[in-house]
Amino acid sequence: MTDQYNPFEENEISIKANGGTELIKRRLASELPINLTNEFQIICSRVRDLRDDKIRVYWIHDLPNDGETNHIKEQLSRDRFHKIVFCGYWQYNQFMTHLNLPYDTKLAVIDNGIYPIDDHEKPTDTIELVYMSSPQRGLEILVPVFTKLVEKYPSIKLNVFSSFNIYGWENADEQPRFKQVFDQCKNHPNIVYHGFKDNSFIREYLKKCHILSYPSIWPECNSIAMMEAMSAGLLCVHPNYAGLSDTCGGLTAQYQFYGDMNTHAQTFYGALDHAINIIHDPATQNYLKFVKNYSDCRFNMNRIKLQWQDLLEGLLNQYPANSRKLINEPVFSYKAL
Repeated sequence: MTDQYNPFEENEISIKANGGTELIKRRLASELPINLTNEFQIICSRVRDLRDDKIRVYWIHDLPNDGETNHIKEQLSRDRFHKIVFCGYWQYNQFMTHLNLPYDTKLAVIDNGIYPIDDHEKPTDTIELVYMSSPQRGLEILVPVFTKLVEKYPSIKLNVFSSFNIYGWENADEQPRFKQVFDQCKNHPNIVYHGFKDNSFIREYLKKCHILSYPSIWPECNSIAMMEAMSAGLLCVHPNYAGLSDTCGGLTAQYQFYGDMNTHAQTFYGALDHAINIIHDPATQNYLKFVKNYSDCRFNMNRIKLQWQDLLEGLLNQYPANSRKLINEPVFSYKAL
């Protein structure tokens, strides 16, 4: 018995991971028509082997300074793919600017997507904050800022969903830098440290949370965590950094990003303090319903699936089976360290 072909490729890194990229990739793989996707080789960021018999779509989830993706600055490399898809508009503009890519019909942007979170009533007698990303993205700023805010608001709670286990990196949580911040979370009476949890668990837990506290220092292309937080009716507090501004559409509690950690922490403290003050105001809650509608419309997975299906059907009509052969020698090869 032969293995079933998977058009949405896994590689030696993604096979163990359960992050946002893997989440949407596996959703599309399971939900798009298999008789359509079987005609394609869809490569997420890391190019390994290319197939002559498939329509090749390069789906980029990284940034132009990444050695796994910046080969597309070369025309010969771009020519190996029938389509190059970016996962966000900020990311697309980064590639266009830094790699000086031509404005070409071969390039496309399709947002990442989520399934909207059901309408629900949140507790009104508590204020629960949440952080749901890997630790290097801002947890080291959040914990001391939250600790200081507890002095002013003794009843606030923080839920931390954070672990390198999301990438399948065994023992990475034990690195001294991150073990220290995880231990701080575990030992703080107002912090619940959840570690790594399945996305379905987090989505349900968001229904009792009020504020996404995300002092990001990581240049993300976009943020599925923020999409889901907006859909769950949370007030999102984050810097105007990288793709977060694209994801939020200017509708969240953004603050100015600073590279200096102390300045960032001070600015974040002020923004989070204000969010705690207004979170239960009726005007805030009405506004968050509008933000939810934005997220549920723009990032709705059913809409994203249709965009992918339209793109793949168009490519299938454009490239019959006898027109898919690679015509250029590879200009990029990956060698594992």
